[in-house]
Amino acid sequence: MSVALSVAQSIVLHVTEVSEEPAWRRRAVERSTRAAKLRAEQRVQRFLDAAQGLIIEKGTTDFTVQEVVERSQQSLRSFYQHFDGKHELLLALFEDALATGALEIRHAAVSEADPLRRLRGAVELLYEQSRPKPHVRRPLFSDFAQQLLVRHPAQVAAAHLPLLSVFTELIEQAAEAGAIPADRPRRRASLVMQTIMFAAQGNGVSVDGRAVPFTSTEVWDFCFRGIAGATFASRTPNAAE
Repeated sequence: MSVALSVAQSIVLHVTEVSEEPAWRRRAVERSTRAAKLRAEQRVQRFLDAAQGLIIEKGTTDFTVQEVVERSQQSLRSFYQHFDGKHELLLALFEDALATGALEIRHAAVSEADPLRRLRGAVELLYEQSRPKPHVRRPLFSDFAQQLLVRHPAQVAAAHLPLLSVFTELIEQAAEAGAIPADRPRRRASLVMQTIMFAAQGNGVSVDGRAVPFTSTEVWDFCFRGIAGATFASRTPNAAE
């Protein structure tokens, strides 16, 4: 009886605590919080759009916070309510660009039924995303990312997490299908990503004094054999094709 009584008392106390604040008040507070969050998100996006516009116009990340504030038609006070400074603003743009690229790869992978072909498509798409485009400057990656890698490597790693998650999942799926060995998918995903992006930024190999960039097929073949291992790859000769 004492246990039942204790339970009953706790229920009564809980109901009393909940009923102390009227439901209408909770709804009003929640609605107010949602509205404030939405306004903050809109202000942040205006700062990001302004910074992106300046990068496109100037072809560089060499702009001032004041320029961003003026273009966004917001206040300096509002800017510092959302960002510590220009570095954090550029970091937000960098993270957003990587997240968008990861989402593009994920959507492309969904359309492919075969897990290994899905992984191959992701490798080749990331390679194409990472390659420098003729007459197209990407200062967020060519300038800011290089500085970030030297000074704030932990921030670079955090920014690449969405992409790492996609590649980890794809490697896990290929392993579950028996296309590659099942071993440390997250670590292998990181190695594959770094290989792809480094190869994309290089000039390939020199042939008769001319730089010949790697092809996406070459990059996939190299990554596949690295993931699968010599013995496993030899048992599936057509897997990399």
